[in-house]
Amino acid sequence: MMGLGWFELVVIFLIVLIVFGAGRLPEIGSGLGKGIMNFKKSVTETEKALKEGVNESKTGETKEKDKPA
Repeated sequence: MMGLGWFELVVIFLIVLIVFGAGRLPEIGSGLGKGIMNFKKSVTETEKALKEGVNESKTGETKEKDKPA
């Protein structure tokens, strides 16, 4: 994991525990998890949109919502 051993991870955890306190760790973990989840979601949506755009450009078709009224 990025060249970090178990000892380095324990030291980082202890420093975070000292700085933020035990009460704030669940909040920090929850916020970090939500941030990672939102990042993955946006990457997936972007990839999907790019693939749809490539498929549309190959077939020359447009979606109904993209057609002018």
